[in-house]
Amino acid sequence: MGFNADSSFILQDTEHRPKPAISDAGSIPLVDLSPLLATPIPDGVDEAPPALSGLVEQVEAACRGWGFFQVINHGVPIELLERVQAAARGFFVLPSEEKRRVIRDEENPLGYYDAEHTRNVRDWIEVFDFTLEEPAVVPASTEPGDRRLQEIWNQWPAILLTSERPVKNTRKA
Repeated sequence: MGFNADSSFILQDTEHRPKPAISDAGSIPLVDLSPLLATPIPDGVDEAPPALSGLVEQVEAACRGWGFFQVINHGVPIELLERVQAAARGFFVLPSEEKRRVIRDEENPLGYYDAEHTRNVRDWIEVFDFTLEEPAVVPASTEPGDRRLQEIWNQWPAILLTSERPVKNTRKA
């Protein structure tokens, strides 16, 4: 099997291509979620309990400074993590036409996507978005004051339908 790359990446101006160099930016932020597991969050509270305020600040700083972070002490069993990683690897090695059978769209933001842009430049990234709750209930629009809701459902690729879905029963984790 040969290497297949999307032509939009090959035709991209060189200044927008990834630079294969080690970053001097430091390490990816680590966020310890153990306080979240040990501190109950009461319903109807607008502010985080004092025990979680530091965690909230860490997440905010990581998102503002990096756009992402790695979590530790999250309580998810290693077996589940391994199943999810194996399913992700299996999905992302599929040919593009197979992955695009579950492409997300304006009607359903869940599924495969490979056309992210940052500052009008195509990102070198593929994503597969899913939710743990089916159906997920989300706002029907981004318009201020619009209180309508809609249900959205996961779009599972055939590779995950022929075997046990790796994210099934994750609510117990």
